[in-house]
Amino acid sequence: MNPEADSSPVAAAKSRRLARLVLLGKLGITLLTLGLLYNSVFAAPDTAAAWRQLLASALSGAGRAPVLAALALVPLNWGLEAWKWYRLARHLEPVTFGRSLRAVLVGLTLGFATPNRVGDYAARIIELKSRRVHALGAVFLGRYCQLVVTVLAGVAGVLYFLLRFYLKGYPAAGLGVLATALVVCLLVLVPLYRSRLLLSALGIWRPLRRFRPALAVMPTYPAQALHAVLAISGLRYGVFCAQFMLLLLAYGVKAPLGGGLAAVAGTFLMKSLVPSLNALADVGVRELSATHLFSLLGQPVLPVLSASLSLWVLNIALPSAAGLLLVPGIRVLRQKQGRP
Repeated sequence: MNPEADSSPVAAAKSRRLARLVLLGKLGITLLTLGLLYNSVFAAPDTAAAWRQLLASALSGAGRAPVLAALALVPLNWGLEAWKWYRLARHLEPVTFGRSLRAVLVGLTLGFATPNRVGDYAARIIELKSRRVHALGAVFLGRYCQLVVTVLAGVAGVLYFLLRFYLKGYPAAGLGVLATALVVCLLVLVPLYRSRLLLSALGIWRPLRRFRPALAVMPTYPAQALHAVLAISGLRYGVFCAQFMLLLLAYGVKAPLGGGLAAVAGTFLMKSLVPSLNALADVGVRELSATHLFSLLGQPVLPVLSASLSLWVLNIALPSAAGLLLVPGIRVLRQKQGRP
């Protein structure tokens, strides 16, 4: 009797149970977040009427120019994401920027409603002619670079609120938090520049070993390429922040510049750390975080909520709709090239 043969079905069953538990946990977090958001905003009387009035004044009055400026930054936002994918994909095979942009837009559309946005991975992998297993690792690397920027900026933003509102008058606790923040920032850089350590760690836990073949491509990227992708991620993060600040201005939020940027960075960090089922589930996580942080700065809830929802519409909903036009093209392209 082969014990390995007997343990394989057991391990597969445990993996499926773990996947179900993770899915239920994500669903619970999403429902809880949306429930808290509804209770804090929409349960208030006359909120709908006030919101309609706020939208009308922002879109037809002085807020029109900031909204149009934020809208004009949408192509730059996704153009930077396409540039980032172009830099990552050309390490695997020759690609053009046009193909990279198409893959990003189609991925945004397919990832809009798929669990954990797996459609985003699929679209980018389909665009490549070979080395598709390694393409999965390249997509992960691009996302991780964006996460690194989000964590570094977000930790600074959260520190602002902790030291100003929660730990004021507690210098020892403040030093401890600063030291912890520095350690977190250093640790988040380790998998990026010491990816072989990540691969070794994946080999320790059996359910994660299946990801090693895909992520094995990470150590093959030179440091110069990682610097470039990280810089592009930083530029894209800056575009996101500029859009959010413009929309806040459009809806009449008058937070100080430093505090406003800290709140935006903290909001993006919270949204990245809380797992979501799909792009629709992100609606609620960001809004709840933004309204809480800006309330500490004395800003009303409704304008902040409107700005956050508008950011989602501009950067996710509208480009996803545009990507629908390219989805049939991907299928036709695969048929013409005889891809499997």
